[in-house]
Amino acid sequence: MILHDQSIDISSNILAFETHLRNLGYEQHAVHTGPLIRRESVYENDFIKNRKRLFNALFHFTRKLDIRYTCVKVKKKECSDAISQTAKLSRSIGGILRSDETFWNNFNHIIIYYDNGQIELTKILTSVFSTLYTHVEFRKVKPVDYKLFQAADLICTVELLAEKADAGKFSASELEFFDNIRDFKKNYLKHIRKKHL
Repeated sequence: MILHDQSIDISSNILAFETHLRNLGYEQHAVHTGPLIRRESVYENDFIKNRKRLFNALFHFTRKLDIRYTCVKVKKKECSDAISQTAKLSRSIGGILRSDETFWNNFNHIIIYYDNGQIELTKILTSVFSTLYTHVEFRKVKPVDYKLFQAADLICTVELLAEKADAGKFSASELEFFDNIRDFKKNYLKHIRKKHL
């Protein structure tokens, strides 16, 4: 979850990012970092140099934002079925919110932006936030129109890669993209983790 106090203006960051994307030939584009690294989907014909430029554009946009994030990690193999996975996610998200009540109570209004891409996650977010807070509003967004959604995608990818890096299990495409685990941690993970709540 990307956390942004909307009293802090990020319009100049967004404008600079959109200009950078346009200069790279990706106008009106939602960057999807997983497929970008793996050279999949719309990136299958892009050279690694161009994919790295696109990744770095999103990375530097995210790094410069005045945001915080928190991340819930649940391993599917540790859940016996969809119900136990839903329960574990709900407890984890609720636990994060309760552990930082002071932070959340600083706001008169909480707005959740989500694309409703995973219906179960939509239900979990609605249920958990509505149970804990009365001042919550939910808005559906399109990733191409909402740059913080793309920043969230980047952070999720970096956190997943951190898990793989700690286990020494980078794929061939990840090693090609980041050169090695040490460089990934030094050049990307370290900077993203500074924004962790």
